Amino acid sequence: MSQHEKLVIVGSGPAGYTAALYASRANLAPLLLEGMQPGGQLTITTDVENYPGFPEGVMGPELMEKFKAQAERFGTKFAAAELTRVDFSKRPFQLWCEDTLYTADAVIVATGASAKWLGIPSEKSYMGKGVSACATCDGFFFRGVEVAVVGGGDTAVEEATFLTKYANKVYLVHRRGELRASKVMQERARANPKVEFVWNAVVVEVLGDGKAVTGLRLESTKDGTKRILPVQGFFLAIGHEPNTRVFKGSLAMNEVGYLKVQSPTTRTSVEGVFAAGDVADPTYRQAVTAAGSGCAAAIDAERWLGEHGVH
Repeated sequence: MSQHEKLVIVGSGPAGYTAALYASRANLAPLLLEGMQPGGQLTITTDVENYPGFPEGVMGPELMEKFKAQAERFGTKFAAAELTRVDFSKRPFQLWCEDTLYTADAVIVATGASAKWLGIPSEKSYMGKGVSACATCDGFFFRGVEVAVVGGGDTAVEEATFLTKYANKVYLVHRRGELRASKVMQERARANPKVEFVWNAVVVEVLGDGKAVTGLRLESTKDGTKRILPVQGFFLAIGHEPNTRVFKGSLAMNEVGYLKVQSPTTRTSVEGVFAAGDVADPTYRQAVTAAGSGCAAAIDAERWLGEHGVH
């Protein structure tokens, strides 16, 4: 059994929902595969204060519900299914969710990216209670307190420097004795009196009182000694991983796995397949830029379908 659609959108964050909104208004009646985490990364973000149009801020899950309702209003269909396999070698394209086969004239990939975690249980239990993977999103909530950032690349140094706008002190915790970050970024951080480097240390536990983070248990990578670093916020900056495993071998990607697009369009290496949002954006990774590229992908897909006689 297979079900044919003019357009299938894979992923349900700001990019996927916005693509669905534009595509459904263009009478393409898209099918959106929501995946295991409908709403994407924003559903694990409590307050969103930097999305235009919400001067008082909005809860991440509520914002995604509004996105979905708007797409639904114009005729988007939804399937609570996870994409498990694709065949983009011929048209119509084939997409499987376990045993269910969907065929599509065009596809928009908006599967996003996931922040990399340390893999310790305590970081998940304090997610949104002082643990964050996005300084740009959440830095504002840490005014006048001390926070820690873990990581050693450009992202970590950039986040640490950014957080000094709000926090009294930012500890940059790194497992080695030197950073991987570019020289310019390193010099900027070293010149900032609010940044303090914690070398040769790993975070083994996030400490808290059940409601908020109170500190980190650190372990030395040199001699294994442990100590407690009292902080009120903890930011992970050990990188993001694009959710592209299912597309390996089907779509061109960079060495880390981000989909390559033919800028300024959203076209991928396969004609008729488009990419939007964080899955093709290692640089900005914001809800508003994801939404913008979702709009662009829908317009690209609509024009491409029109050129190929599908209306």
